[in-house]
Amino acid sequence: MAGVNFQRARTEEQREIRRRAILDMAAAMLDEMPVSAVTLNELSRRVGLAKPNVLRYFESREAVLLELLDRFLREWLAELAGELAAGVDEDLPMAERAAAVAGIVGRSLSGRAVLCDLFGAQGSVLEHNVSVEVVARYKRASLDRLTTMTALLLTYLPELGENATLFSLQTMVMAGALSAYSTPPPSLRAAYRAEPDLARFHLDLEDSLKLALTSTLLGVLPRG
Repeated sequence: MAGVNFQRARTEEQREIRRRAILDMAAAMLDEMPVSAVTLNELSRRVGLAKPNVLRYFESREAVLLELLDRFLREWLAELAGELAAGVDEDLPMAERAAAVAGIVGRSLSGRAVLCDLFGAQGSVLEHNVSVEVVARYKRASLDRLTTMTALLLTYLPELGENATLFSLQTMVMAGALSAYSTPPPSLRAAYRAEPDLARFHLDLEDSLKLALTSTLLGVLPRG
């Protein structure tokens, strides 16, 4: 996406167009680079605004990325609903439904590397350098997403009960943690090539998520 030369935003509609342009440019950058490489200076340059003008709309780089995280999470949950509906037979025994759900969730998340990268940065990076107002707004939105995911899981695994919310949270945390081990930096990839035995630390995201999610689900489902 090329930078845009904006006129001064004078109406709320113009301000919203400006905000969307900044978010869309940040999303495009995340297709090219990890979260850690996205800077406010580069975002400002690409969107065609001076850095102080970007800060009129978002108080920090982290505020931009938190809003994108919510956007990507909302989009993923909408897609996941269809994937679960198509892939889980509600008449199967509980353990088989759990395995199917874990496989679908793992496969779906592994196809959204940017979302997983944002999950990984959320607690350690993105929720820092933001005001109480911004982080509280994000957390309120997150509660809505958590409610959506919990309801989805209970559709196919009603046996989860109140543990459905816990599993939803753990899924996001695990996706973030495991994604870091599935996308090693260039120096580490070179080390793996030089010493193949070291490559056991390189985890395939889909396989690792499926195993972790299956283990967690079977652990929180009732016995017997």
